[in-house]
Amino acid sequence: MEQVLVTGATGTVGSLLVRDLADRGVRVRALVRSPERAAAALPQGVETFRGDVTDSGSVRSAVGGCDTVFHAAGLPEQWLANPDLFEQVNVDGTRHLVEAALAEEVATFVYTSTIDVFDQVPGRPFDESKIAERPLGTAYERSKQRADVLVTEAVQRGLPARFLHPSGVYGPGPATATALNLVLLRLARNQVPVLPPGGMPVVFTEDVSRGHLLAAEAPIGSRFILSDRYLTMTAIAELVHTLVPTAKVPRTLPPALATTLATSGEFVARLTRRPPLLAAGELHFLRSHPLPDASRARSQLGWHTTEVPEGFARALRHFGALP
Repeated sequence: MEQVLVTGATGTVGSLLVRDLADRGVRVRALVRSPERAAAALPQGVETFRGDVTDSGSVRSAVGGCDTVFHAAGLPEQWLANPDLFEQVNVDGTRHLVEAALAEEVATFVYTSTIDVFDQVPGRPFDESKIAERPLGTAYERSKQRADVLVTEAVQRGLPARFLHPSGVYGPGPATATALNLVLLRLARNQVPVLPPGGMPVVFTEDVSRGHLLAAEAPIGSRFILSDRYLTMTAIAELVHTLVPTAKVPRTLPPALATTLATSGEFVARLTRRPPLLAAGELHFLRSHPLPDASRARSQLGWHTTEVPEGFARALRHFGALP
């Protein structure tokens, strides 16, 4: 890798990836909407390039001169006031990166997909062997499904792509906590009155970044799940409590009540244009009991994971909930 472009460079995955690439002495270019804001969050020496994945012109310019592209940008939310944004960012944005990378004839293209695209049965382990063909259950999942197909088809056209499939990512990264990091922070501060039913597989940010770097050297077309273990929401709250003794372990909502809350909350959200307390897509994911198997990454890449208690402690320390 001589000149690398990273999309999503200020996000949970991309920010650690930029840091690790820069630490290796690689020349890194970050495609960002605001170079002025991004400069404060990125390592010194990283080139900020003004643009957006939804703008094909800026994407083509950003890819110019790069031999490697890490496409980590995307909208991971399970609810948006304008669901069309999932298509614009996750699908069209990926299409722009794919076409620019093909035109530039990059040597390596690493795409951050998701575990959601795999065919899976709730409560049963699954691996990278089968992609789901049926339309998935949420707008976010369907957009990532379509984006994954775009990259897969581009491999047949000569795109040197590798696919990474992280589960629920947590750990040090951007200054603002989002997704699972935000859950950990709110639990530590007793800002979660009740827990939704279900749980999720989790993986530490630094492990995800390392997985991307390892996968860049893997055969073209390779897919790797990056996931540590499955935790119920109660287990997550209990782990936070062991680290922050003042943090309470909230009770869990009965599934029927959680479904009612999500349904009514989304109805109100459509009127107020503000996110619901519990999105239907979020509840769908938590109750689907996904059990991704990361054996391939461990055996073929030599990938390993950080112990969850250590990872939680480092995440909470990063966001100021631990000294």
